Amino acid sequence: FGAVVAAAALAHDIGNPPFGHSGEKAIGDFFKTGSGRVYASDMTPEEYQDLCDFEGNANGFKMLTQTRDGVEGGLRLSYATLGAFMKYPKGSLPKKPSPHCADKKYGYFSGDQSFFEEVAQELGLIKLGLGRFTRHPLAYLVEAADDICYTIIDFEDGINLGWISEDVALEFLLRLVKDSIQTEKYSQLTKSSDRLAYLRSLAISRLIQEASALFLAHEDLLLTGKMEQSIMSQSQFKAQINDILRVSKERVYEHPEVLRKELAGHRMLTDILSAYAPAAINTKNQSPTFFDQLLIQESGLEIHPQHTVYEVLLEISHFVSRLTDSNALALSSRLGGKVV
Repeated sequence: FGAVVAAAALAHDIGNPPFGHSGEKAIGDFFKTGSGRVYASDMTPEEYQDLCDFEGNANGFKMLTQTRDGVEGGLRLSYATLGAFMKYPKGSLPKKPSPHCADKKYGYFSGDQSFFEEVAQELGLIKLGLGRFTRHPLAYLVEAADDICYTIIDFEDGINLGWISEDVALEFLLRLVKDSIQTEKYSQLTKSSDRLAYLRSLAISRLIQEASALFLAHEDLLLTGKMEQSIMSQSQFKAQINDILRVSKERVYEHPEVLRKELAGHRMLTDILSAYAPAAINTKNQSPTFFDQLLIQESGLEIHPQHTVYEVLLEISHFVSRLTDSNALALSSRLGGKVV
């Protein structure tokens, strides 16, 4: 189990676009409220929803399984690893059909539904409706690992950046691990940085132990697909975790420097999509301008007349999602006429 969960956890963010969740919003906004709206009538409701709510989890499934360069099945991960990766085993529609934690988002694009269902059937996941299944039990552990990391690691990032004071950090971490501290060892740590490192390590270890215990305690619910809440939402430290998340939200996620980066990133991705989407559609329709040809050739994208509008636009979104933050900045600058 450990190797499967570790592999899925390592891959869980692979589909995230530049600038993280802000990048997801930028791609979605382009199709929902931006110039990409003009393509809505050329797609099914499910296909259009895939783009309007562009989802890193679904994009990750595509990246892991998409055939490319003559390699059938992408990375060819085991069914178990893909199952553990699939936190949201449903398509983009219907949106949030239940309060179940697995229905919060979606996990595959319409074009990947057949392979997604193949994985689900091979794993024996319980079918709940058209294109919707129960989670693989190990997906709950991958989710718990993610929850633990962004609770503690993002908090620590805020400390290292100077956005959260060491005194505040010590106070909140102490609340989380006060019953596990080795008093004699802690009293020997004279530097705040050493105390923070000790408490961070202790907090992660304590939360991992609790996640494992909760997983075993809810085995029957997990195997029958009736576990409606995430593992960490049932933690005895839920109040302390929520306090840490609140501080991280106020002082890290909403820090002016972060907001400025997200704002710039949103504009960059919008500019890139505004150039590439029409260029790709014109190429599909065999009527590209010279500029369109330059864009498609430089990107290495393969656009053919037999592709549907959905396939073309999803491929463009997929292309954008594979950029790093710095790649997106460089590409946006080139589109603006700057040679970088």
